Amino acid sequence: MRWTVERTGVDVVAETDRRGTPRGQFWPWFAANVSVYGVTTGVYVVAGGLGWWQALVAIVLGVALSYPLLGLVAVAGARGGAPTMVLSRAAFGVHGNLLPGLANYLALVGWETLAVTLGALSARTILTRLGIAPEPALVVGFVLVAGLSIVLGVYGYDVIMRVHRWISVALGVATVGYLAFALPGLGLPASGGTAGIAHGAALVAAATGLGWVTGGADYSRYLPRTSPPRAVAGWTALGGALPPLVLMAAGVLLTADPDLAAAAAVDPIGALAARLPTWFLLPFLGAVLLSLVASGTLGVYSSGLTLQALGVRIGRPVTVLVDGALVVVFGGYVVFGAPDFLGPWQTFLTALGVVAAAWVGVFATDLLLHRRAGYATAELDDPRGRYGRVNPAGVGALVLGAAAGFALGPAVAFALAAGLYAALTAAAG
Repeated sequence: MRWTVERTGVDVVAETDRRGTPRGQFWPWFAANVSVYGVTTGVYVVAGGLGWWQALVAIVLGVALSYPLLGLVAVAGARGGAPTMVLSRAAFGVHGNLLPGLANYLALVGWETLAVTLGALSARTILTRLGIAPEPALVVGFVLVAGLSIVLGVYGYDVIMRVHRWISVALGVATVGYLAFALPGLGLPASGGTAGIAHGAALVAAATGLGWVTGGADYSRYLPRTSPPRAVAGWTALGGALPPLVLMAAGVLLTADPDLAAAAAVDPIGALAARLPTWFLLPFLGAVLLSLVASGTLGVYSSGLTLQALGVRIGRPVTVLVDGALVVVFGGYVVFGAPDFLGPWQTFLTALGVVAAAWVGVFATDLLLHRRAGYATAELDDPRGRYGRVNPAGVGALVLGAAAGFALGPAVAFALAAGLYAALTAAAG
């Protein structure tokens, strides 16, 4: 493997530099999603008032509705050869794209903060059980996740793609081991009503596919332009969707333990270690931290590209360091100052899911209706070109879709934004 730092930022990838196959898109998305944190998400779905089978329906709906959108965005990357937030200018205009770009940047920094927070809390719970003082344990988890995510993000595409293949295999084995210890002896949780299924599906979508859509093209932009769109979309969606389906289903089964949901609200991953034998705690912690590094790396890499797309004129490796500094500040507050985890997490996911749903409604509609022949890449950074300074159809559909979504949910945000964009662009000729 070449341990060289990637210098390509928001530049369009030249045809001579494109390589790989759509199948390779499976690995980074699998590694980023095969986290025991998915088990906790399943616990939270049940904590919203659903019974076991209603929670499983919500999980399937949330995953099935969100990850195909990630696959669509990946198709745009192969067609345009540029990062997601550069291609997004085609739908919103070169300057109009600053609005979704800023929202995406804040969301990505939030996801990175989530990763380091989970790493610190997990290390505290598990290492304290092994006799280490809580404060040093917090610092160990925090530093390891933040530090390794930043290092891999600085190295960039080639290193991420290869390291995440190894991480996928290691975490797959570790996850099977965890489930073998955690699930035996549990009965089925109680059943419940169906009224909360839509809300549960929205929570799952926001915690999974919608959380990744704004970076979907960042890893497929190196694929050859001739890559089959169905293969690009399929391998991307499969890699992201497969782990959450299994892990969240396991979380639903774990709610048969009445103390688990309350503990997970304070320490989302560390609480899952309660059913493990002492000898398995360190392997479990290693798997947890490795999975958080995998997701944190994808976040810090995409947020760096987004910062460049916003017009910040610094090199791509330096953007990763800037993002890392923000994550250390925000993560430090959440870990050492915030009173609980569940409340801020749910608020963050709600806002993220709505805005991301409205954005991808516009982006996917633009891709399907207007970009089948690809993008005029030379004009993506020219306000005087065909994409213009501001596309009122894209910006208007985003704002109205998100506004409705805050009241009615991400599904409404997506549908309204997509419908408005299609209608407005058709009216404009």
